[in-house]
Amino acid sequence: MFANAPVILTELDALSLARWQFGLTTIYHFLFVPLTIGMVLLVAILQSAWVKTGKEKYLRLTKFFGKIFLINFAMGVVTGIVQEFQFGMNWSDYSRFVGDVFGAPLAMEGLLAFFFEATFIGLWIFGWDKLSKGVHLATIWMTALGVMLSAYFILAANAFMQNPVGFEINEQKGRAELTDIGAVLTNVVAINQFPHTITASLMFAAALIIAVAAYHLKRRQNVEEMRTAMKFGLWTSVVASLGTVINGDSLGIAMVHTQPMKMAAAEALYETTKEASFSIFTIGNLDGTQELFSVRIPYLLSFLSTHTLDGEVEGINNLQAQYEVLYGPGEYSPVIWLTYWAFRLMIGMGLLSTIVALAGLWFSRKHVNEAPKWFYNVAIWAAPLPLIAMSIGWLFTEMGRQPWLVFSLMKTADGVSPGVTGLEVLVSLIGFTAIYGVLAVVEFRILLEAIKKGPNEERAIQDSNKMAVAY
Repeated sequence: MFANAPVILTELDALSLARWQFGLTTIYHFLFVPLTIGMVLLVAILQSAWVKTGKEKYLRLTKFFGKIFLINFAMGVVTGIVQEFQFGMNWSDYSRFVGDVFGAPLAMEGLLAFFFEATFIGLWIFGWDKLSKGVHLATIWMTALGVMLSAYFILAANAFMQNPVGFEINEQKGRAELTDIGAVLTNVVAINQFPHTITASLMFAAALIIAVAAYHLKRRQNVEEMRTAMKFGLWTSVVASLGTVINGDSLGIAMVHTQPMKMAAAEALYETTKEASFSIFTIGNLDGTQELFSVRIPYLLSFLSTHTLDGEVEGINNLQAQYEVLYGPGEYSPVIWLTYWAFRLMIGMGLLSTIVALAGLWFSRKHVNEAPKWFYNVAIWAAPLPLIAMSIGWLFTEMGRQPWLVFSLMKTADGVSPGVTGLEVLVSLIGFTAIYGVLAVVEFRILLEAIKKGPNEERAIQDSNKMAVAY
């Protein structure tokens, strides 16, 4: 009965499994990225408030949320290393074809930005009692700068896959070669993707701060610190939400210019249309060719795509015909239902998070701890909403690019390692999934334990030190 098992396993689709493995490991790694980006900035702001005002509550909040940042940063480093390996493991043809270009910003991230942030993180961790307040404050801001540089270099590498620039094809070697690193680093997609990523990360870090404050205020613990943390998180969330909307609009315009098929797929728009409406909700078949019912906002898609109410938006059928002329026969549209709903879920989750923050500001008009208990419960459960929105947004970004691995240059099917079997990818996929599952449990328990303790532990240490000095 198991005689054909080896044959079945070796005939597993290596391409599909490689895509699943890269997608799962990337999403898992990305769980830690937004919190690292957002939290380091907010910790730097809290420490600046302490240095400026001298109020102890800001110091306790700095060390408390700084601990959460460090736990998350460590896990992000561990899971990020795996991402680098996959280019050689499962995507060697991709690495061979664009490694000269794609590798440049990744090398800058690893050799410049990461060592920059790692150095200043070390100074920040061990410099509390050894550096002056001003110098020590500078170390956390330098850490934040290093984190921002890392994010930008990685986004620049990804932007090349969305909109390849700064290269030429070496026909003799059959690969793309870097000709202009400036063009790669100033890619219009990267320039617009970077602020969108930063403000969205701030939304998630703020949502976590709100949830932590809600947890303690609900129990009347650490009230002084958590009142401040709650208001800080609420205002950060609202301001970051506004920024995310504004730079998300700019990113959408860049997407229309560089990948019009992605925008057409986001609306399941098959025919080129002027004065195009945007459907908030649609009932019909999965590919969007038959619509039974929809709720639409007139002119909105034209405005999002062209910033005019009567702008023309290219449809899937028209773009398919153009791409067949340019690139030859084939299917050039992504999975329509996935891109359609991913786009809406991304927006919806972000909007829900903003509504929670606005409600919190309303309830905290006088005193934060007078908010109804149900709001604290909502705030705790709403903490993951920005992260879910960002993860779905990246799903939209990457799946909306299909069938291209590098838009217009290399299809996904052409980038997988030719010598890797489906069985080998399956074994590594199972291994990574198991290890990451264990790491997820460990990370969650450590974070939860730190959150439950709150800044009480820090207060106790400071009080004991004061008593020792007095004695």
